Amino acid sequence: MQFRYRNVALCSDTFSNQMNKLSIIIPVYNEAVTVGLLLDKVKTADLPNGIMKEIIIVNDCSTDSTSESIKKYRIENPNLNIQFFEHPKNMGKGAALHTGISKASGEFTVIQDADLEYDPNEYKILLQPVLDGFADVVYGSRFMGGNAHRVLFFWHTIGNKFLTTTSNMFSNLNLTDMETCYKMFNTKMLQSLVLKEKRFGFEPEVTAKISRIPKVRIYEVGISYYGRTYDEGKKINWKDGFRAIFCILKYGLFKL
Repeated sequence: MQFRYRNVALCSDTFSNQMNKLSIIIPVYNEAVTVGLLLDKVKTADLPNGIMKEIIIVNDCSTDSTSESIKKYRIENPNLNIQFFEHPKNMGKGAALHTGISKASGEFTVIQDADLEYDPNEYKILLQPVLDGFADVVYGSRFMGGNAHRVLFFWHTIGNKFLTTTSNMFSNLNLTDMETCYKMFNTKMLQSLVLKEKRFGFEPEVTAKISRIPKVRIYEVGISYYGRTYDEGKKINWKDGFRAIFCILKYGLFKL
């Protein structure tokens, strides 16, 4: 099967004058404790050039009070552009992102986890190569730059570097952090991809497929990282690492 994408005009060099709205996709699953705090950070994050925010939250059938927390937050913040969607059953982070991507209407889209590991105040760092007219895609790397990084798990770092290096071998990119949450895309490019992975395979799949768009311009910037421990609610585990390897090989060897 051939990899498919719809024709997308590469015109990011004009976005410094035309970009009006950033779509922020937030997949949530059992994040009742942190989602309100995260939305406060998104609300107060300063965007350059008067860019507006479109906040798209997708609840992947949480079993705690996440849904109630979000609904309450929307009522308390009527002037904030929040769209809220709920899956009738748990389908995975990738599936939540698929839903959010299909609803995005901003010129660019950024992915934001609800767990407070990433700082929305750094949207402006991701936006800068776009507004300067250089980038169609920007990855926020936890392994470059001088921003704060919480010191956590040695083997997670080794695993992440292994996955990134393996992904780079097939995509012919030189990323330092393929698994980062902070990915910003030209929305039309992102919506042109036929994405299939419904769980944590989203990261290697979207990287493989976005890299194949002709003349795509991918940049990487350094970001901070406030990682969580498992006791604090971190969800990804070693099984997701093996799935990521499978997806790197699947979408790298076979242009599905």
